[in-house]
Amino acid sequence: MFTPQGPSLRELAVQALSSVEHGYDLLAPKFDHTPFRTPDTILEAVERALSAMGAFQHGLDLCCGTGAGMEVLRDLCEKSVTGVDISAGMLAVGKEQVGSDGPGGGPSVAWVRGDARALPFRPVFDLVVSFGAFGHFLPGELPGLFAQVHSVLRPGGRFAFPLPAPAPPRSPWYWAALGFDTAMRVRNAVWRPPFVMYYRPFRLGLVREELERTGFEVELSALPEFGHRDDGSPRCRMVVATRQG
Repeated sequence: MFTPQGPSLRELAVQALSSVEHGYDLLAPKFDHTPFRTPDTILEAVERALSAMGAFQHGLDLCCGTGAGMEVLRDLCEKSVTGVDISAGMLAVGKEQVGSDGPGGGPSVAWVRGDARALPFRPVFDLVVSFGAFGHFLPGELPGLFAQVHSVLRPGGRFAFPLPAPAPPRSPWYWAALGFDTAMRVRNAVWRPPFVMYYRPFRLGLVREELERTGFEVELSALPEFGHRDDGSPRCRMVVATRQG
């Protein structure tokens, strides 16, 4: 799962016993060599789906990490791309890898340290994306998180993110996720500061309900690149929540 350039077991242990912010500061230089980075296949599928919706002007990557989603936004947005993350270390790596200026007259690129639960922006974006970050928010935090996204979107702006279907119980990924979440709950019960990262609670039904409660109109698009499950449902969807005007 890890390349030779990735973190050692000791480095992962130190990160896991840190806060979310400090843990990612420590992991940042080697983050892109771990399986925690969003796969290119998902990034490319979301980019294709969003490009079919037309041109965007100003984009925000929520919890941008080292900038994988920033590359997607740079191809989709004409004027500006902004990444926001709580980890200064992740932002530093992202800025080094992606840069701060659009190539060949492309959109301007900015990196902002901030908490997704208290975004330091006015309603200037017409597209917000996020990849792989929602496990860092407890279910009770979703209303506030979605309200923050709503507040920085222009009327008609879209909030888009991929949402894989949960693995069935016969899948080893089901048991891996269950084991990881259980280990994190035990860790957080006996160790401070907490490190919030859970794979299982972020489910479509809860997410859709909270987005609609916030004032979004929610649409679901299958990402056909990932096929369908035995029951015919998509293996991965893109959620598109539009701020109503």
